Amino acid sequence: MTWIKPSFLWMMERSNWARKPGQEHVLAIRITRAGWEEALADAILSAYRPGVYRDEDDWRRQMDQTLVVIQWDPERSIRGASLPYKSIQVGLSRHIVQRYVEDWTVEIRDITSRVRTLRVLIQSGHADKAKAQLPRERVYPLPPAIAHRLGMT
Repeated sequence: MTWIKPSFLWMMERSNWARKPGQEHVLAIRITRAGWEEALADAILSAYRPGVYRDEDDWRRQMDQTLVVIQWDPERSIRGASLPYKSIQVGLSRHIVQRYVEDWTVEIRDITSRVRTLRVLIQSGHADKAKAQLPRERVYPLPPAIAHRLGMT
């Protein structure tokens, strides 16, 4: 699986601000809206949820055939604390990664130096200055059918 993790602060917690072994570089990848919605429209939740699937057997059947898995994890604060709402993680199987790379991706930027600068600000007691420099994130408007499929209704 290749994972798309759109939450900046979730990624900072996961990578320990680009200091975790094997995660010393942070890339910002911009993809097309059409590609993103294609992935979400085909996705299956990583765990059974009543109301989204007819029953557990229905979920298992879909899970066996899916190319995209959705996982919801607690969002993070600038200091890494769990927040009371979730952040989406989108897992792409090896059978769809080529579309992600060749068709959906429009820009890749190495933002490692920015991440390290933000970490220094936080560590030196200037979290407010770091917050002002975080990437802007906003609620993504989804078509109702996709929102239901992701358990967001």
